[in-house]
Amino acid sequence: MATRYFLGAAAAALLISHPAVASEADDGGVEGVIVTGTRSPEGVDAAKVGASVTVITPEQMQDRQVRLVSDVLRDVPGFAWDHYDPIGGLTAVRVRGAEGNHVLTLIDGIEAADPFQGEYDFGQLLSDDVARIEILRGAQSALYGSDAIAGVINYITPTAAEQPGGRIRVEAGSHRTFGGAARYGVVLGPLDLVLNADVQTTDGYVMQTLPNGRRKVGSELENFSAKAAYDVTDALRLRGVVRYTNTHAETNSSSFGRGQIDSFGSYSDATSLFWFAGADLKLLDGAWTHSLSIQGLDAERNGYSANRRSSGNDGVRTKASYATTYSLTTGELVHSLTGAVDWEKETYQNTSPPSAGADTTRRSIENTGLVAQYDLEIGEHVTIGGAIRHDANDFFADATTWKVHGLYAVNEMIYLRAAAGTGIKNPSQTELFGFNATGPFPFRGNPNLKPEKSRSWEAGVDLLFLDGRVSLGATYFDARLDDEIFTYIGGAIPAACPAPPSGTSTSCNREFKSKQHGVELFGRFEIVESLTLSGSYTDLSAKENGLEEIRRAPHIGSANLTWKPLDGRATLNLNVRYNGRQLDQNFSGIATPFPASLPNVKPATGANAGKVVLPSFTLVNIAASYDIDDHVEVYARVENLLSEDYYEVFAFPTDGRAAYVGARVKF
Repeated sequence: MATRYFLGAAAAALLISHPAVASEADDGGVEGVIVTGTRSPEGVDAAKVGASVTVITPEQMQDRQVRLVSDVLRDVPGFAWDHYDPIGGLTAVRVRGAEGNHVLTLIDGIEAADPFQGEYDFGQLLSDDVARIEILRGAQSALYGSDAIAGVINYITPTAAEQPGGRIRVEAGSHRTFGGAARYGVVLGPLDLVLNADVQTTDGYVMQTLPNGRRKVGSELENFSAKAAYDVTDALRLRGVVRYTNTHAETNSSSFGRGQIDSFGSYSDATSLFWFAGADLKLLDGAWTHSLSIQGLDAERNGYSANRRSSGNDGVRTKASYATTYSLTTGELVHSLTGAVDWEKETYQNTSPPSAGADTTRRSIENTGLVAQYDLEIGEHVTIGGAIRHDANDFFADATTWKVHGLYAVNEMIYLRAAAGTGIKNPSQTELFGFNATGPFPFRGNPNLKPEKSRSWEAGVDLLFLDGRVSLGATYFDARLDDEIFTYIGGAIPAACPAPPSGTSTSCNREFKSKQHGVELFGRFEIVESLTLSGSYTDLSAKENGLEEIRRAPHIGSANLTWKPLDGRATLNLNVRYNGRQLDQNFSGIATPFPASLPNVKPATGANAGKVVLPSFTLVNIAASYDIDDHVEVYARVENLLSEDYYEVFAFPTDGRAAYVGARVKF
């Protein structure tokens, strides 16, 4: 209902608005500074971080007409994804062959992972037109603790000072899809205030593996947020964020041996309330900075079958942090010493109905982390740094993690960098205590699980040519994961893992290492001022006990060609994404020969017998926009232009060609 009201209001505003003033912020002044690569309250210059860093700018988000944040992450080196169902369906992001729960996701600095599930569902995150995304690859647990084994994703919406004024967007397209967004930012003396809303609704498309499917699986997504800052003095700033998301996603059930089947009345509802309050203080002319904050998340998810609630969970996180940095300059040396303290409490409960036989005990886990970080700049050519963190947990054994990094500018063309570190990931509530004791696929927990631990390193080189018009980069990475948590279904089981009752699955720690290594290549070429080509490619080897892991394509690539003719009033973006062949589990037990709805999917052979081979695919998207004047823009895009028939997850059909048109007003 809220979506319908919002879309109606947005359309009316778009038709009648006649803005008198247009104001655009210049993004160029902030692109070099990232807040994610350090615990320092002041952030750090991305060019001085030895680890792999990618920043997706607001301009790139607009050029590619990003509506779901997970889509643009496909263009980042080392990134892959799992996508179930259409928009709003469960979406997991994998970095460098790691698991989906090995990536820490922040939204405006707020830890976003569902406390019960242990990872963030990117299917819920609609994109703000002017947001930016900071991405760190490699182990970051020394800065952020559990979850940051493979990296950190920080989705950041701008302040009113960075993007003042209002923006209204409406669009419509295939599958009776309607979407809209409204944003208004204002600076009133010391107060900086931003209000934002994004909604999208779609009837979806038919998602049955068998022929003659007729049920369209649709969704409705709503994101509302407010972000404020108040300058008490030149040295003291107060900050706050409130964000609410609501997702209604229809689903199909999986019939063992048949795949996805029409399941009328099956859907999931998920709501999340994020909040943040903080204060930043600068002393000694900015040389000594302090940041004190408290944040929280209340996430609830319910599943329905035949219009009756069949599952549910609730998770609450409260986190308080204090970070301080003292910087000292002596000649060509700039020393930065940072200390941080994090306290976190997570409370979760399985709220499934009694018929599921679930353990519905409400539990809490507390963790305190201490961070020490040191960074040193030596002139304009050398930056080195490191951090160490100790986490004291009231359920798991205490853990200490570390990281080091360095960067050397050989000259104005060649930059060498390297980083290494360790990571940790605590088991989730589901893995520890199970989910359902009855039903077709009962799952029992294992309270004796140990946290997963990793060690990784990387080395890379960046090259700049033609006054920065051409940039190229290459990174080699290597990671080892100990005590990996996996779901035991049948076959051999580690001696330390208690065998569950017959027909029941559980979680165990592996007795052998999981290994990932590979090469990331990336580049950008400004052919002329109005025409830019960029791209990335990842060659990945991800293995468990010598066998290729599922849903880790050995080859993934992306290319973007952006043309801005007519003095920049028009934009044309061509986006091509390639995903190589990959393995998956045959969870549905579909027998061969596979149905025609699984084109080119083949059963795996040899050591991978029992799995399936998903064929490679290439997705081509095209987007165009035109500025009618300084205030009104019209746009259109076509996704999956070649109507590629492909699978990201076995037995979950994907969409064909889809087209959308819309308009945006700025005032």
